[in-house]
Amino acid sequence: MSFELNNLRLEQIQTTVNAYAVLRTKRTPPRGWLKEVREALGRTERQQAERLNIASSTLHKSEQSEADERISLGQLRKLADALDCELVYALIPRMPLPQVVQEQAEKLAKAEVFGVAHTMALEDQKPTDERIQKQVTRRAEELLRGKWSDLWR
Repeated sequence: MSFELNNLRLEQIQTTVNAYAVLRTKRTPPRGWLKEVREALGRTERQQAERLNIASSTLHKSEQSEADERISLGQLRKLADALDCELVYALIPRMPLPQVVQEQAEKLAKAEVFGVAHTMALEDQKPTDERIQKQVTRRAEELLRGKWSDLWR
């Protein structure tokens, strides 16, 4: 994939996840969303189970599974639908994706350049710190223009 296409794809996904970024600071209720929403609607376990055509004990286990983070997305979607809710699922990066890629390219570039600089120092030919930094920057740019899958080797 070309450098421009990689960047475009990265920018598009970053723009999409930015809309969800505010959710990073929000936490799931300790008892889970299913139980919280059901109780906010004033429905008992038995009433909600009847809507789903399942046993109350099955609903109880499902609500507990959600609170324990052991529920499948499919099951959660079905139970949310019975509460007239939409399940919204997203992965929200801890840092902007372009920054993740840039930092990985710089990490690889530093490892390569510092390895060469170390060998040169052993031969009493160590380049200046300024020269090393320019080489790191240039190598990182080269890596970003290449196959991004190579960044994660």
